Amino acid sequence: MLARREYGRAELGTRLVAKGASRDEADGVLDELERLGYLSDARFANAVVAQKAGQYGRRAIVHALRERRVEPSAAHDALRALEGTDELAEATALWQRRFGTPPRDEREKARQLRFLLARGYGTSVALKVLRAAGVRASETGDTDPV
Repeated sequence: MLARREYGRAELGTRLVAKGASRDEADGVLDELERLGYLSDARFANAVVAQKAGQYGRRAIVHALRERRVEPSAAHDALRALEGTDELAEATALWQRRFGTPPRDEREKARQLRFLLARGYGTSVALKVLRAAGVRASETGDTDPV
């Protein structure tokens, strides 16, 4: 399994037990893999953060790490990579790639807002993105601001 991708200790342990290993056997194997350097929660957390950065907000990444039961200290260390990023700029770039044009009506605005919220961006960030899109539309002559 480790040949394909990184796993967290808890996730790999669950998979081993599902394949028929006892909990004690799985713990022994996991301890050995960690000792040999093949298994690392820190490396796994860094891989998750790198994969999701730019596509998801900080809240969604934190949720993914918690859901995969990554050791809290490893998750905290991996999340430090996001400290210098501008979440508003990332959300704007994501919105631009996905939609590119301001919402035409309230239904479209709600759809775009839900998209950003589902990606883990806060309500204030999502609304700022849509407001900025409305400002750009009014500057270009469109009379339907958000």
